[in-house]
Amino acid sequence: MPFMPKGMSLPDINDQFTKEYWAHAKKHELVIQKCNNCGTFRFTPASICYHCQSFDFEWHKVSGKGTVYSYTIVHYPAHPALKEKVPYNIVLVEIPDAGNVRILGNLIDGTPDEEIRIGMPVEVTFEKINDDVTLPQWKRAAE
Repeated sequence: MPFMPKGMSLPDINDQFTKEYWAHAKKHELVIQKCNNCGTFRFTPASICYHCQSFDFEWHKVSGKGTVYSYTIVHYPAHPALKEKVPYNIVLVEIPDAGNVRILGNLIDGTPDEEIRIGMPVEVTFEKINDDVTLPQWKRAAE
């Protein structure tokens, strides 16, 4: 069963800055924008490099392997549709082969009371929400 419950807003997969990201996620690929001028990776996708203000970028496929940079266990639902999901986790994952950008998601294998720790290795997994939307999420990786 997907983490995202009915009643939650879905991402805008046709947004001009994120359309490519969502198209790759649907194919189970994790891509990150990289500035062609200075080489800075950036997430979330944007039109301009926050480092050098260049508009020139490419999408780079990355391994999807990372480590938990931070996390929280949510006990109070932030949205009424999440009422049946609590407790659940939110992890901030650092991706080394993407310039250490950090991506939010859920660690979807295991239960909320299983140990999550900073520095824990994780890897991307993809959760199909419907025929149009696939979300990058996270699962535990081998140590």
